Amino acid sequence: MAMTRKQRRLTMIGAAGAVLALAVGLVLFALTDQIVFFNSPTDLVEKGALSGQRVRLGGLVKEGSVVRGDGTEVSFAVTDTNADVKVLYVGILPDLFREGQGVVAEGVMGGDGLFRADTVLAKHDENYMPKEVADALKQQGVWREGEELPSTKTKEN
Repeated sequence: MAMTRKQRRLTMIGAAGAVLALAVGLVLFALTDQIVFFNSPTDLVEKGALSGQRVRLGGLVKEGSVVRGDGTEVSFAVTDTNADVKVLYVGILPDLFREGQGVVAEGVMGGDGLFRADTVLAKHDENYMPKEVADALKQQGVWREGEELPSTKTKEN
């Protein structure tokens, strides 16, 4: 028995839908390790981020680590209090960027262990901390809900 034109069209649409669903499933499976808002310094050290791999690094700007170079070149360390990653950034930093504050840097990990950032995002007010950074700090036992971060305490506290 021959298929009608309508049945052939429906079969083709169904087959195309199945192929599309399979392709989406394979892409999502392949990216399961990469679908992250950021990696903490501990994550990068433990996973051993591949040289040339693009990642987001989140944590706190380590106290005493900011060094300004020629022009707009700045180096600093990002820490989660467990591990540190040295970052090199060429560009204008956000106004709210400072030591002890939350930061997310996007860039590429070099083979020399230096993270070369092309984007640096800083917190937008004194109470803001990216959820993922706060969760990582809580997991490290550095910060608990309702407490101020150690780096944001002032002398009056």
